[in-house]
Amino acid sequence: MTEGAGGEAAPAEDRSWGRWIGRPGRSLTRRLIWLASAWIVLALVLTGWALTSQYQESALRRLGNVLAETIDEVVIATNAGPNGVVVAEIPDAQTNRALSGKYWAVAELDGEGGMRFIAGSPSLAGERLAIPRDLADRLVAANGANISFNDSGFLRPPLRQPLRVAASLKSLPGRTEPLVFMAAIDRTNIENDTRQFATFTWTALLILGVGLVIAVFLQVQIGLRPLFSLRNEIADVRKGKAARIARSYPMEIQPLAEQVNRLLDHNQETVERQRTHVGNLAHALKTPLSVMLAEAGSQKGDLPDMVRKQTEVMKAQVDHHLRRARAAARAQLLGERTPIAEVLDEMAVMLERVFEEKAVEIDWRAPDELGFRGERQDLQEILGNLMENACKWARRRVRITAGPTGLGQMVVVVEDDGPGLPADQREAALERGARMDETTPGSGLGLSIVVELTRAYGGRITLADSELGGLKVVLELPAAEA
Repeated sequence: MTEGAGGEAAPAEDRSWGRWIGRPGRSLTRRLIWLASAWIVLALVLTGWALTSQYQESALRRLGNVLAETIDEVVIATNAGPNGVVVAEIPDAQTNRALSGKYWAVAELDGEGGMRFIAGSPSLAGERLAIPRDLADRLVAANGANISFNDSGFLRPPLRQPLRVAASLKSLPGRTEPLVFMAAIDRTNIENDTRQFATFTWTALLILGVGLVIAVFLQVQIGLRPLFSLRNEIADVRKGKAARIARSYPMEIQPLAEQVNRLLDHNQETVERQRTHVGNLAHALKTPLSVMLAEAGSQKGDLPDMVRKQTEVMKAQVDHHLRRARAAARAQLLGERTPIAEVLDEMAVMLERVFEEKAVEIDWRAPDELGFRGERQDLQEILGNLMENACKWARRRVRITAGPTGLGQMVVVVEDDGPGLPADQREAALERGARMDETTPGSGLGLSIVVELTRAYGGRITLADSELGGLKVVLELPAAEA
């Protein structure tokens, strides 16, 4: 637990790998591949380092054993008497061949922290081993144990060889001061073998790592492919290309597909139930209202006129709110898609005939692939009202343009060359619940139906001046993906 800025403890799981993998806004596939690749690389690097180090340590141990045996042989062959130190020949042909790569030497402590060589193997050929300055002190501290170290070789540069040296401080009978026995062996072959082993190991691990990363990539891609397919099917449902998820999936994902289908079925049932209730309510209210209108119309007087007028108001309000309820129910459906071009063409042909006497020209443009995410009936009612109003107040021309705006939205612009609408009356024209024939009296423009249907779909409508000289209505609606 960590303390946050406000003094509260932040949950530890916020820093967990699970939260990191599932963090929104990032690709799960890339994160899984990156994480698996990182662990593979780390594991292989540690493995390569461990194998190489172990091989080198093993080689050095083998050299140490050889050097210890050589020291023991030299100690056995050494005699200390009154006349000095004599070392007999040891049974090792390599130490008897000049500069063969294997050497031994005997030295004594000079009492000043240094050493003085007494004897050496014939393989030294008169040369001396280059030893550390503090070797005497280290040997005294080791108390008879062997000390091993790497050395650059002989004192003279032309004869330098990379050596592995072992030294030990031993006491001999007949001598009061101990002697230093040293053995050395050329470690060039060991280093070459180690480099070859490291090269082979790292190459093999690199090939293995690349293979594992490729395998992880393929496994993640293949393993997540059913999820990608499910995502595409859900997108098709949302676009209106399919009504349900039809494919079969692996047993780990099939329950998710079934739950999505159940959700779609439940949503459809809910909408159908709402439609049924709305229809029943419409019939239940319209029948008494029709009877009241019929009775009031057959009589004369102030009371029948008032009943008739209020009944018509009630009927208009009932139609208005039922229309809103139906639109709200239909807006909840997934998979609805209505082509804009078809509806515009249909409305344009019909309205040009209606306003044939005015010779109104309707120019409309919309991409064939552009679709409205909703029912055709609602789009017809929205565009029909706007285009009818534009034709009614236009002198000769009506222009409609439609296109996508991105983020799942589209815009439809309806313009005319009529008198337009003053800016101070536009806000009143868009008031929620205003009747079409009661909005801005005298203008003939009613937008209540359009406003309510647009808002039911989460859209927006604004009014402005048109370049044609009249009114421009900008309509934003949800767009269906192509």
